[in-house]
Amino acid sequence: MSTSHHIFSQESQSPTVQNQAKLLYITCAQYSQEWNCTIHTHSCTELFFVTAGRGRFQLQHESFSVAVSDLVLVNAGVPHTELSQAGSPMEYTVLGVEGLEVLADTGGYALSHITSGWEELTTCLKLMLQEARGGQTGYHQVCQHLLDIILLRLQRQDDLAITSSEPGHKISRECDLVRRYIDNHFKENLTLDQLSAIAHINKYYLVHAFRKEYNISPISYLIARRTQESRFLLTNTDYTLSQIAQILGFSSPSYFSQSFRRLEGISPMEYRKRYRHSQEKHT
Repeated sequence: MSTSHHIFSQESQSPTVQNQAKLLYITCAQYSQEWNCTIHTHSCTELFFVTAGRGRFQLQHESFSVAVSDLVLVNAGVPHTELSQAGSPMEYTVLGVEGLEVLADTGGYALSHITSGWEELTTCLKLMLQEARGGQTGYHQVCQHLLDIILLRLQRQDDLAITSSEPGHKISRECDLVRRYIDNHFKENLTLDQLSAIAHINKYYLVHAFRKEYNISPISYLIARRTQESRFLLTNTDYTLSQIAQILGFSSPSYFSQSFRRLEGISPMEYRKRYRHSQEKHT
């Protein structure tokens, strides 16, 4: 006899985004002559699973191709519509979910091509449709649990970051870790990927949560921290702009000058000149 036994720790059962996500509706659509291509919005986040055919996903200012195994997540209030490709009618299943948000460096949406686990996801979708159509006692609880499974599976995707609409305090602690790391290592060549790895969270989570906590992105905070230090070097040393840029981790003297001017309103050399002029007036 062969036995497989697995023990689950309490940590593995900690609260997740699924605690906030609520399934509002599920829709299965197939292209026809009555296909509505009008740009529209929703009051909840939509998860758009392409199950057959090809087409395009249209947003207010851009569009992109979609095909089988593609998933598009669109936040509440983001204008969008779907267009089917001639000769390859598109089919899709969409979930309307409340209390969920996709985090991305784009305009409130994310596109992911699911290369692993697509069959399992579509199985969950088929079961949800079967339960919803049957309408038997407890069908909505079954559908909600299937949504939880889908969201857990999606959180394993490296190119997706989803969270509850109100991020928890854990994110705040991760943001504080990143902020303190920048304060101590701002002279090094830091990237967003490195910072997210230090915090052990997805980089899109990091950008969203850091901006919410400090009203600035991690990279902008890094540049501001370097610029703050550059003011000391400009006023207390005779280092050239090239030397200061190299010391503080700027990629080039020109980028240092552009960053400084953007934050201070004047060039680094003008800042040094004004400071020294004011010092001479007081001596």
